Formats: sequence, structure tokens, C-alpha cells
Amino acid sequence: MFENLTDKLQSIFDGLSRQGKLSEGDVNVAMREVRLALLEADVNFKVVKEFIDRVKVRAIGAEVMNSLTPAQQVVKIVNEELIELLGAPAPLNLSGTPPQVIMLVGLQGAGKTTMAGKLALRLRKSGQRPLLVGADIYRPAAIQQLEILGRQIDIPVHSEGTNTPPSTIAKNALKLAREKAYNVVILDTAGRLQIAEEMMQELEQVRMVARPSEILLVIDAMTGQEAVNVAAGFNARVPLTGLIMTKVDGDARGGAALSVRQVTGVPIKFLGVGEKLTDLEPFQPDRLAGRILGMGDVLTLIERAQTNITEEDAMAMEQKLREGEFNLEDFLQQLQQIKKLGPISDLLSMIPGVNRAMKDVDPQMAEGSLKKTEAIINSMTRQERRAPDVLNASRRRRIATGSGTNVQDVNALLKQFRDMQKMMKQMGIMGGGKKRRGRGLPQNLMNLFGGSN
Repeated sequence: MFENLTDKLQSIFDGLSRQGKLSEGDVNVAMREVRLALLEADVNFKVVKEFIDRVKVRAIGAEVMNSLTPAQQVVKIVNEELIELLGAPAPLNLSGTPPQVIMLVGLQGAGKTTMAGKLALRLRKSGQRPLLVGADIYRPAAIQQLEILGRQIDIPVHSEGTNTPPSTIAKNALKLAREKAYNVVILDTAGRLQIAEEMMQELEQVRMVARPSEILLVIDAMTGQEAVNVAAGFNARVPLTGLIMTKVDGDARGGAALSVRQVTGVPIKFLGVGEKLTDLEPFQPDRLAGRILGMGDVLTLIERAQTNITEEDAMAMEQKLREGEFNLEDFLQQLQQIKKLGPISDLLSMIPGVNRAMKDVDPQMAEGSLKKTEAIINSMTRQERRAPDVLNASRRRRIATGSGTNVQDVNALLKQFRDMQKMMKQMGIMGGGKKRRGRGLPQNLMNLFGGSN
């Protein structure tokens, strides 16, 4: 989401680092460029002005001017002010008497129904017993969509068709939750404009009945600065407790994430990072600031690995490494595990320094390289995958034909595999245990895409 902003900020700070000792004029020039970069990223202009003023005061102070590494001190200040701008982490408030109610609101098309399923799945994994409630009686098939999601994740859905008022549906859902001991009720309300008076009154009625502990505005990151107006409009009618930003894995410029907390005072609680129901992450300001500045976000990458790679798989891989038995079947398994972690461009942005090293890598080409690699390995026999040394010239021609590639592609893959095999034997990067799981994924990504055709 912040790719262009990250590139521009890195270029600005690279320029500072080449100058050695900094003058006040150098800082002023750099801050003008940072200001332009933020405005181009669609950050609210008032937010930009206040941010630049705070950074400039600190950057011209003694902590930078007297530092042996002034450029690094400026980056440190910008990072700290970005974290302050994004606000503190805000976990869900579910501490009251059950059932606690989470009410999702937002514009049409923001992704509330899907987000209700993602949130329910996350809560169940944390030990809660959620109940989904279809209170969107206006959008065609909204209730059916929620019921399908509920079946996919094995979470019950309460619905009463499209002729019952949403406030009544909410009231009946709470009664059911008490009877069945569901401790969290997630209300999926209809999308509406914040200026639609009748619809906003309906939302207020639902709030009065449900008395939610959380009212979360689901907002599309692609909305840009308009997200600030939307949040302010909803907040004026139903006091928001938090925001969930969706589609942050897309090509939005990121201004909404940097603006909305500062302008509205409403914290961002979650980020929707993909289309899968598991693609929901708690908002971590320090990690997002690090990604914006090109410093990476290895902790989030490791957490994704821990979520998608089982302890048993990690232990089995460690055993193979110890015994020197890592083969192409294991290589294919690693590729498939990496694909589970999210879009390639998103993963690369989490690895410190990789966004520069891999700047010329086209994410679509990288995805294509993964598919080509899978096709080549899948065209091999089990014996060939387990003992690649048997792959003579005729076998390689057969594999190339079967996978729709050429012999050069097959040769390149085998070389890449041998290089990774050596590296993995030396580092033991797929060691078992929760603390070690996923440690080698950054290097694997670099190997996979740095050597791709």
C-alpha cells in the first residue's frame, strides 16, 4: 500500500546520509520533500503540516546536529513521529458481561460481511464463542453470503430474512446468544452513506437495542482522504470505538491510514490484508511505520508463518535437514507455504532491505515464477523429485515439455534448488519450535525471486 511513499522517503534519507554533517538548511530541504511525498500519498494536509512541524523541531535540535550519524537520527525521529501519528495499539474491548456485541458499520462495498467472518474466525481462535448476525436486510444476498461464510468457518449465523427490522433482529440475536452461551455477537449491518438520514437513524436504533461494546467502522483503504469524512460522519451519529481498514494489500496510496486516526481520534484496530478469511491482522503502529520507512516488518512475517506453518511440518523439515534429505518435494512444499503467507509484494515489503534489493522485481512476474516452478516439479516423477541427481538430459526435456517450459527453465530451477539446499543445510533455517518457525522465510523469498527468470 505504501510502496511509492516508501521509495520516496528512502530516496530523501539516502540524500541526507550522503551529506554527512547536516545544516538547518539541509533539514528544511529534506522536510519539504517529505511533505510533498506525504501529500502525494493522499495524507490530509493538516496532518502533514503538524507532522512536518514536529519532525523539524526535533531534527534541527541538538540530538541531530551534534550526532555522529545525523541522517540516521532524522530517520529515527521520523519513525517515532509516524508511530505517534498512527496512534497506540487498541485491542478489542470484550471485558464486560457476556454476550459482548461488536457492531460493524460502513459504506456499501467496504467489505463488512466478509470482515464479519474474518473477525468471527479470529475470535474463535482466541477462545471466544462468536455468533454472526445478518442485520443487512437491504443488499441482495447479504444474509446468504454471511450464512455461507458461517458454514465455511463453522460459526453459527442468526438471521430472520429481509422483512424484520434490524433492531428486532439484534434484540432476538442477543436473546439467542444468552440462551446458547455465545459470548460475542457480531452484527453485520447494511451499508449506508453517512449523509443518509433515515439509514443513520436505523443504525442508532440498532445501537440502542444492542448496546455494543465495540462499534467498528469498516473502511476501504482505496477511499483515500474521503475516509476521514466518512469516519467523521459515522462518528457523529454512532460513536465509533475503532476502525478496520480493508484492501491494504492493494495499490492504495495509504493516506487514509496516516490521516484518519489523527483527524477523528478513532483508533485503527485491524487491517484486512487479503481475500482469505485468515487475512486479518491487528493494527501495530510501530510495525507499519517500519514498513513505510523501508525498515521491514519481520515480526508480522514470522507471525504469519506461525499461523500457516504447523509445528509438525516444521519439525519434519528440521529432521530432514539434519539428515541431509531435503529434496524437490520439500522445495515444492516450501513454495506452497510461502504462497499461503500473502501476496509476494506484501511479503517483500516486510523484509528489511529486500524492497531495495528486489526493487526491479515485478510482483506479477514473481507470482508467475512460482507457478512455473510448481509446474516443473509437478511434471517430475516421485523418484525424480526425491533424487534430482537422476535428471539427465532426456528426462529434463520430458519435464520441460510436460510443464510447458523449456530445458533452460528446468536447469535454472535445479541450480536454484541446489543453492537453496546448501544454504538450508548450513543455516538449519527451518528448525522446529514456535520460536524458530519461519526464521528462514526472508532468505527463501530472496532466493526464490532474486534468481527467478
